[in-house]
Amino acid sequence: RFFGTKWAMFLAVGIYALFVSSNYWERYYTLVPSAVAIGMVIVPLWASMGTYITRMAQKYYEYVNYKEEQERQRAPRDACNAYIIVFQTIFYSFFHLSFVCAQMPMVFFLNNYLYQLNHTLFAVKHCGTLSHGTLPGFNKTVLQSLPRSVNLIIVESVLMAAAFLAMLVVLVLCGAAYRPMEEIDMRSIGWGNIFQLPFKHMRDYRLRHLFPLFIYSGFEVLFVCTGFSLNYGVCSLGLERLAYLLMAYGFSASACSSLALCMLRLRRHILLLVGAFIHAVLLVMLFCWAPEPRYLPHAPLLYSIAAFWGTGSALNKTGISILLGMLYKKKERQDFIFTIYHWWQALAIFTVYLWSGLPMKAKLSIMLLTLVVAVGTYLWMERKVARNVEVRLPRIPRPRHKTRGYRYLEDSSDETGSDGDGDKEDNDRHPTEATSEDEPKEDGEQ
Repeated sequence: RFFGTKWAMFLAVGIYALFVSSNYWERYYTLVPSAVAIGMVIVPLWASMGTYITRMAQKYYEYVNYKEEQERQRAPRDACNAYIIVFQTIFYSFFHLSFVCAQMPMVFFLNNYLYQLNHTLFAVKHCGTLSHGTLPGFNKTVLQSLPRSVNLIIVESVLMAAAFLAMLVVLVLCGAAYRPMEEIDMRSIGWGNIFQLPFKHMRDYRLRHLFPLFIYSGFEVLFVCTGFSLNYGVCSLGLERLAYLLMAYGFSASACSSLALCMLRLRRHILLLVGAFIHAVLLVMLFCWAPEPRYLPHAPLLYSIAAFWGTGSALNKTGISILLGMLYKKKERQDFIFTIYHWWQALAIFTVYLWSGLPMKAKLSIMLLTLVVAVGTYLWMERKVARNVEVRLPRIPRPRHKTRGYRYLEDSSDETGSDGDGDKEDNDRHPTEATSEDEPKEDGEQ
């Protein structure tokens, strides 16, 4: 809220670039601080991206459907849902390709220096559901020889170029999500309120019921990149095929993100339930399967599991973001909602690292239990929404403007700019800001 949505994205991507640059001189005093910095900005980055995409969908709806003479008309309820679906689908289709692009250095560079699986997996006795921890017995001497420094610099320079390109795209192509006065209003509610309001929104039963789904969303994406890829994929196929396994996941997730467009015709819970069902079947299958170490004929099955897991992940990630955009259309709340979502997701990812030493059966059991609870609470939430159960939302304080000095005005405004005019603003909102009569009321409202 201090920098604005666009500049928060720009600064967060810049810190990602800082993390990449630390690899030019790999020391603890360069890698650790940059890793801490990237951990600090990951939730703000994703929260600002979720807010930005939702706001752009709403603004595009205004641009397409409202002319100057219609500006004072009330927007139909749920009118911008179709644009939220399309915008989130496009974003996640491109985002999941990052899993593919991330494997390019390994495919074109590192694979030339790796030992074959008979060396790295020589002492591995158990794979899959019989394994404990992270691939016990794996030979950590994986490189036949060290790559030349020039080659490492070339790879790191390509990554730096991609990071700078991302910064330029945000800087040049992304417009402001809010008008100047709106951004000032959002900042001026006070730092204490800004940090408290995301957690106060947990009073809303919709967020409380979606909380297990947020947790599972963090579990599943890291499990496929660590637990499944190492204890099933690498254990059976060797480290040299890890990149292709994750590429199968990324391509599938990218392609299947487009299935979210079915929400334009189907009820919104169907795709989330389909994604959950796919993951439940795969979790049960993985729980019962222990592939043989160093057994290449398992490759087609492992690639298929990775692809189906990508399908479930695509429906999960895209569906949750679309759902939050549909449930919380008021622009004053969207950044708080997406912050809570990605905060819980980040905690879940951290938890996956903590349980890395557990038996694989314990990990799969925890994930399956979390998935069942998440589906149950989500369906309960949808039932309450269908019955129009009253929602309790925290009251957002009115902006506290300074009584002296310059004050920005709304476009085409004739107001002289005093704090006493704040009560009039609710009657002069843009069409998409107008709420229907059954919009959830804030705490303290009658």
